[in-house]
Amino acid sequence: MVVPQLDTVAVISNPDNPADRELRRELQAMAPKSGVKVRFIEVSEPRALDKAFQNARQIAQATLVLPDPITVNNRRRVAEIATKHRLPALYVFRDFVDVGGLMSYGVDQSFLFRRAAEFVDMILKGSKPGDIPIEQPTQFVLSLNLKTARALRITVPESVLLRADEVIK
Repeated sequence: MVVPQLDTVAVISNPDNPADRELRRELQAMAPKSGVKVRFIEVSEPRALDKAFQNARQIAQATLVLPDPITVNNRRRVAEIATKHRLPALYVFRDFVDVGGLMSYGVDQSFLFRRAAEFVDMILKGSKPGDIPIEQPTQFVLSLNLKTARALRITVPESVLLRADEVIK
């Protein structure tokens, strides 16, 4: 476990994002089973990010940043703010880890783009879109940024390092 005393996770989300509503329901349903409380902190504009992480630090030991244009378009700033507030953060996209975020776990985006190109190729060659089976993602990537872990004074257990697909040193 990267955050051994984890009791509460602050979830940074945009209430105006329709996808967040479904994720919120899923996280609320999953939280009791995992023994971790989730507290939602809403951000509907970039200037609210610093205050959101400040609030998160007061109520939680870590944060989950949901993907949204506000967070994705400001990913470097989001990662910097999380580190400034000494708050371990998990992201869905590895792009956050590249710019200083602690860790990400999510679908392998490059694989999805390759599959999309293959679907476009099939359609351009005459396949009917309705005949192409729907696929669920099967490849997920765990990325860690050890520079950020050191800045947060977090020791990442070897068991997590061994499971990581990518480690930035």
